[in-house]
Amino acid sequence: MLPSKTLRLAAATVSALALALTAVGCGSSGAGTGSSDSPAEISVDKANTPYQGTPLEQPFAKPDVTLTDTSGKPFDLRTRTKGRVTLLYFGYTHCPDVCPTTMSDLALAKQALPKADRKKVDVVMVTTDPDRDTPGHLRTWLDAMDKSFIGLTGRFEDIKAAARTIGADVAKPKKEKDGSVTVEHGAQVVAFSAADGKGHVLYTAGTSLAQFKHDMPLLVKGVRP
Repeated sequence: MLPSKTLRLAAATVSALALALTAVGCGSSGAGTGSSDSPAEISVDKANTPYQGTPLEQPFAKPDVTLTDTSGKPFDLRTRTKGRVTLLYFGYTHCPDVCPTTMSDLALAKQALPKADRKKVDVVMVTTDPDRDTPGHLRTWLDAMDKSFIGLTGRFEDIKAAARTIGADVAKPKKEKDGSVTVEHGAQVVAFSAADGKGHVLYTAGTSLAQFKHDMPLLVKGVRP
C-alpha cells in the first residue's frame, strides 16, 4: 500500500460537511512525513447540485503565482487562464498511479466535448517534484495524455504556497535510503469558472472518468453548483 497522510480540513459553516482529503505519498513503502502547517479550509454542500464533483460553499481564489511553463517561459496562472474553465491539479510525472490516472481521465473527458468546447478548457498540472520534472520532461509526459495540457514547474516553495491556497498539502520530495523518492501531494482537482475565475467544484482522488465526463459540459456552460 502506498504511504499516505490525512490532509486536515475544517468545515467553515454549521451546514457544511467536514471533508477529509488525502495527501498521497508515492514512490516508497515507508510512511511519509509532510508539513505540519494547516492547509486552507474547505466547506462543502452536496445538496441540490447538478455536479457530481463536490461544490464549494466558499469558492477558492485561483492561486496568484507565476511559474515556468514547459517551454521554459514565465506563466502567470491567473492572467493566462483568465476567462477560461481551468482544471488545476498538483502532482508529478513519476507518480505510479494517482497522477497518470487522474490526468488520463481528464484528457478523455475533455476529448468527449465538442471541438469548440474543448478550446474553452485549460487543464493545468503543477509538478510537486520540480527537480526531476524539468520543463522538457513534463511536456513529454503530458503530451502522452493531451497535447493541450499545460504543465508548470518552478521553485518548490512557490508550488507549495500555491497548492495550499486550494487546500492541497504537498511535501518536499524525500529521497529514501534505497534511492527511491517519496513525494506527497494533494490528489484533488479544482475546477475554476470562466466567469469569475474562482474554484467552485472540487474532485477528490477516486473521481471516476464518468463523473468528469458528466461535469465538464456543465463547467463549459457555466452552470453554477
